[in-house]
Order: sequence, then C-alpha cells, then structure tokens
Amino acid sequence: MDVLNTLPIFPISAGLQFLREVTVLDLTTSIAGPYGTQLLADLGAEVIKVEKRGGGDDTRAWGPPFLDGESLWFLSVNRNKSSITIDLLRPEGRKVLYELIKDSDVVVMNTVARVQEKLGLDYATLRAVNPSLIHVSITGFGLEGPRADLPCYDLIAEGYSGVMDLTGETEGAAQKVGTPAADLLAGQDVALATLAALYERQRTGAGQQIDISMVASATRFMAPKIVPFLGSGQAPRRSGGRDSVIAVYQVFDTADEPITLGLGNDAIWQRFWSAVGRPEYGQQAGFETNSKRRHARERIVAAIADILLERTRADWLALFERHRIPSGPINTIEQLVADAPLREDGLFFAVQGPAGLIPQVGLGIRFNGSNQVIRTAPPSLGQDSERILRERLSMSAACIAGLMDSEIV
Repeated sequence: MDVLNTLPIFPISAGLQFLREVTVLDLTTSIAGPYGTQLLADLGAEVIKVEKRGGGDDTRAWGPPFLDGESLWFLSVNRNKSSITIDLLRPEGRKVLYELIKDSDVVVMNTVARVQEKLGLDYATLRAVNPSLIHVSITGFGLEGPRADLPCYDLIAEGYSGVMDLTGETEGAAQKVGTPAADLLAGQDVALATLAALYERQRTGAGQQIDISMVASATRFMAPKIVPFLGSGQAPRRSGGRDSVIAVYQVFDTADEPITLGLGNDAIWQRFWSAVGRPEYGQQAGFETNSKRRHARERIVAAIADILLERTRADWLALFERHRIPSGPINTIEQLVADAPLREDGLFFAVQGPAGLIPQVGLGIRFNGSNQVIRTAPPSLGQDSERILRERLSMSAACIAGLMDSEIV
C-alpha cells in the first residue's frame, strides 16, 4: 500500500521559534531520548545530534521497514536536528565535544552514571566545562540506587511499572502497550524538565542536573491506578477495555464493527438512554449515580450490548455524535492515518529528504493557530559534521580535514 504518496508535502519553513536561541547536544540513541530532543527541536531549539562513527544512533539499524536506506523508526523521532559523528572513546573526540559544550545550553544522554564517568560526560565534569549547562540523563532506573547500572528498554520499563500487568483482557496474559509508551513518556519528561530548567536558569544563571528514569516516568503514568490502591488496599486487575471505576466504560460489539463507549457522568448516562430510545431505563431506581451503577454493572452492560447489536458502528457513532456521547471506533493504523479530520489538521505529512519523501507525524499542538514545525528533515549520519565544526567552533578547513582523516569525526 503506497500511503506515503497520499500525504500532503509540507515545505521546509521557519517552524516554531520559542527556543530559537537554545542549543541542545543530543547524545542519546533509540527512542526515549531522541523523542524528547525532537520535542525541543519542534519548539525551536537547535539540536545537534552527536552520533558514533560507523553506525550512529542504534535505531538507524532498526528495520525493516527501511525507506531509501533509512530506518523508519529513526525517521519518526529525529526531525529538525543536525548530525555530527564523533568518536567519544578517544580523547581527541571528547575534546571536540567539550568545545561544543562550552557553547551549548543543554546536553542530553542516555548512558548510566558509570559510563558517563568513564567517558568524562558526567555532570561534575561537564559543569566544569560550562557552569550554566543543563545536563539531562535519561536511563532505565535513574543515576542512583541499586538498579542504576542495569540496562533497560521500553518493554522492561512497562513490566516494572505495572503498565503491562494492567493491560490486556481479564483472563489473558499481561500485554505490552502497542507503542513504546515508557519511551515516549520519559521522552516527554526530557522536554518538560529541560524547559523548567531553562526557565529557572533565566532567573539564577545556574545550570542543573536532571535525572529521568524510564521506570519512574511509566510509574507516574499509573498514578490513577496506584493511588486508589494505596488509599483502599484494593488491588486493581486488568479488565481489557472495561474500566473498573466508571460503571460503563468499555468496548461493545455492533452489527458490524466494535465501538468504544464511555458513560462517565450522570448527564451522559441520561443522554445515552434518551438517544437509544429508552429514557425510562436510565431513570429507574438504583441507577442514579455511578456508584450505584457499578453494583448493577453486569445487568447494564448486558442491556447495552443487546441494543448496540441492532445497528452498525457508523449508525451508532453518528447518533452518539449528535447527542454528545463519548464514543468512537477502534481504528487500525490504516484507518487512523486515513481519518479526515486528523489529515485536515496536518497531523500526517511528508517532507522532502535527501533521497525522497519522508513521512512524519506532527507535534499536534497549535500555537496561535499554527502547528507547522518542520524546519529540516531527519539527518543522514554525520551530514552536518563539517558545517558544525566550521560554524560553531570556527575550525579551519585543514583542522577539519585532519579530524576526518584521523576518523575522530
């Protein structure tokens, strides 16, 4: 299926400029760190992606699928960045990095404390190079503690945090979320914490050490499940598409395809029964509050299930839209990217890259009505090495050639 050529092509533009004077050195690989720095890049920061020689970011090898030789996973989280390759295992390479750090605001890395110290990338070392530097670490378990040295991926973080245990059908096995949720949540924390530190630095001039744990980010994501347990002692159990607090909040079959339905308050409850032509059912004694409806959940669900089998999904969704009842389809990815309102909003687009069109998912946030963020396509490995050294470090052509000949950059 040729979906790429159905996307609107967004031109390179100035994009958002909120962080236009902020320079971020991105030493991360995989998804969590690059997603966080892409958010900063979308907001206008200059993000310089520092990659290892030879292979670069690990996700460059994640595939198939590939597009024009590039991993589509990589392309999903690396727009609006430039790329330089530096061999940080060699002193000469670290010297180049330190020169870049002197003129940068933020450095982001996803190496554990032991590796940071070994390479001279820890906060204490880099603060001596640039006292106002914001040093962001994103690791599986944080920089301190008994698990600090353990490697971690999204799957492991979802398991630790309880996300997997509460995902899936009641009688089925625990399941991973269908997207790298722990990665993306921790990546959002990178952007959030960096913005807070930049704001504080405006006031004090001081740098900051930021320590982000994927497991902690995913655990905070579970707060609406954790806090009720801590307060009641009642442990939640996975329930598929059925919420354990809201009396009717789940998936129902229709005459053709399933829908989601959430009757989250008393007004919606009454509107639903009026919409389906059974207002008296919703008004009967024992259904006045969510608490009471929970005790009758099984009976209510059975009644709704019988009604919804009478018509198609499209019929029900059109009716519920008119009555402002929260409901929706269970979209496949194919259906999602074909969704007309999302397309009209510019959430899916293509940008011209070095070898052809590159698909992208937009920021999804509007500022003064605009959601245009694309300034540059995701970079090929090391494509900006020479320019960065020349423009940011004022290196001569001979010096740059020497570094390249020595395979430092």
